[in-house]
Order: sequence, then C-alpha cells, then structure tokens
Amino acid sequence: AMDGSPAPASPAGLSAFVAVSQLLGLTLLVTTGAWLGRYRGGLAWHSPLQFNAHPLCMVLGMVFLQGDALLVYRVFRHEAKRSTKALHALLHGLALVIALVGVIAVFESHQTKGIPNMYSLHSWCGMAAFVLYLLQWLLGCGFFLFPGASFSLRSRYKPQHIFFGLALFVLSIASCLLGITEMLLFTISDTYSHFVPEGVLANTLGVMLVAFGLVVGYVLTREEWKRPPLAEELALSMDFKTLTEGESPGG
Repeated sequence: AMDGSPAPASPAGLSAFVAVSQLLGLTLLVTTGAWLGRYRGGLAWHSPLQFNAHPLCMVLGMVFLQGDALLVYRVFRHEAKRSTKALHALLHGLALVIALVGVIAVFESHQTKGIPNMYSLHSWCGMAAFVLYLLQWLLGCGFFLFPGASFSLRSRYKPQHIFFGLALFVLSIASCLLGITEMLLFTISDTYSHFVPEGVLANTLGVMLVAFGLVVGYVLTREEWKRPPLAEELALSMDFKTLTEGESPGG
C-alpha cells in the first residue's frame, strides 16, 4: 500500500491454485523434454532432430508462458497497473518469440525432409492460433499499453480482448493435443495400441495439458479472484475519461 501499510492478503484458495498451475506447467516442460530426449533423439537445430524443437517451443510458449501471462492480473493484485500491464505484454511477447522458433523449426524440417506443409487439422489449428495470438498481442499493446486509444474504445474492446485471450489459450492447448496424436500416429502407429511406454508418456503429457488449462481457466473465471482496481487507478481512469471524452467526473 502507498501509505506503508501491508497489502491486503490474496483471496482464500487463489495462491494454492496458482501454485498448482505452476507445478503442472513445469511438469509439462519436463515431460515434453523427457519424451523428446528419451524416445525422439533429443534436440539439434541443423539436423534431422530440428523438428523436435517444434513441440518443445509450442508447449513452452503457447501453453505455459501464455497461461502465466493470463494469470498476471490475478497474481499481482496490488502492484501498479502499468507495471502489471507491461509484464502481461512481455510474457505474451516472449511466448510469441518462442512459438515463432517452433514454427520455423517445423517448416524448415519439413522442407529438408520433403514433407508437405499445412495439410493436417493440427497445422490448420496451430497456425490459426499463432496468427490470431500475434494479432491479439498487437491489438492489446495498441489499446492498453501505449497511449492514444480513447477511454471509450478501450472500454468497448476490453471484453473482446478478455474473451479472445481465453479462447486462444484453449485453441493452443487443443492444437498441442492434435499435434501429440499426429506425432504418435506417424512414429509408433504399429505399436501405439499396445500401451508402449512412449505412447503412455505422450498421453500423460496430453492429460497434463488439459489439467493445466483447466486450472488456469478456473482461476481466470472466478469472479471474486479478479484484480480489484486500486483507489488511484479509479481516480486516474476518471480523469482520463474526462480528458478524452469531454465528460465530467460526476457524469
């Protein structure tokens, strides 16, 4: 608090769910690395193993970091809004960069091996998620992070920004699930139905992706866990509306 008093405590249960989300997220990364390292030969860029950077980057960027970016406004409830916005945008931007590396990896790998691109449902959903995610990030920065957008425009766009943020997170997880299934059918189709260890591990990864999405979604949709506006933010918001819309604070 600005007067030196301690900040209010987080709502009951919020910290526990956030902790579970982070544990699940880290387990996702470890499981993905274990799958690629134990059964797919590991990672190397300019080699036949370049493709393996794709699933790792997508799980890290489009799922884990995207989920953490969505949780920023729940975790940092009492920090300055400007700082929270910047962290929100930074995490989304980092997720985009990492996802771009994953996209480059799969296209270059397919080109090297003579495999056609963009024919599967996974590739359609995945590319749609990436392109729309980039557009969502650019619009979010334009409306909320950088000055210029009016209070009225921000207010009208905010519900769409929130909806599409959660929708793209769901689409990203769905694309990963499609990718896991596609990869297993391409690599172990003859033995997949026999519950071989690689198939079980990859299926477990898919279940954890769903669990991570459910926990993050639960935190985001609990109305009482939303970030409360600070007193100075309410005052600044009213002043900003007065300056940009020509309305009186009492109106």
